[in-house]
Amino acid sequence: MTEANRAEEAREVLITRSFKAPRRLVWQAWSDVEYLKHWHAPEGCEIEFKRFDFREGGEFLSCIRVPAFGECWCIGTYLEIVEPERIVYKMAMADPDGNRVSSESAGHVAEWPEETVVTLTLEERDGGTLLTLHQTVSEELAKRTGAYPSWLSMLDQLAARLAAGSA
Repeated sequence: MTEANRAEEAREVLITRSFKAPRRLVWQAWSDVEYLKHWHAPEGCEIEFKRFDFREGGEFLSCIRVPAFGECWCIGTYLEIVEPERIVYKMAMADPDGNRVSSESAGHVAEWPEETVVTLTLEERDGGTLLTLHQTVSEELAKRTGAYPSWLSMLDQLAARLAAGSA
């Protein structure tokens, strides 16, 4: 494997997106389950939040239902919340009761990490909001498994809701 291939494989997910919406509204879209349930699943999928406790140390348990795959349960813990600038949470595969399970036993690829950390930052920029999303997983693996395009789809849906005046 060449050095360039190793560097490509090691690059983690990093997505930036500009929204023509105030930061407080983008923040609310990420921090309020009533907003999240309308956009936080890829297009054509549905999301359910069985638990949602938005505070440092709080947890969420969600299920994305994917027509071609089935159910994808995830459990997460909020590690850092700095309103309205930053949200950091760890996330892992789970069963419907919130017990952590391996990626492979959940029907995903064995290489997927047992846990990833998602860091979301929101900056006021040009009358709107610049969102930066970082996830501690190889971008190549995230693209191959569909996780990366899922983030893009969710952010597209969020942009559409914000443009329509709601999150």
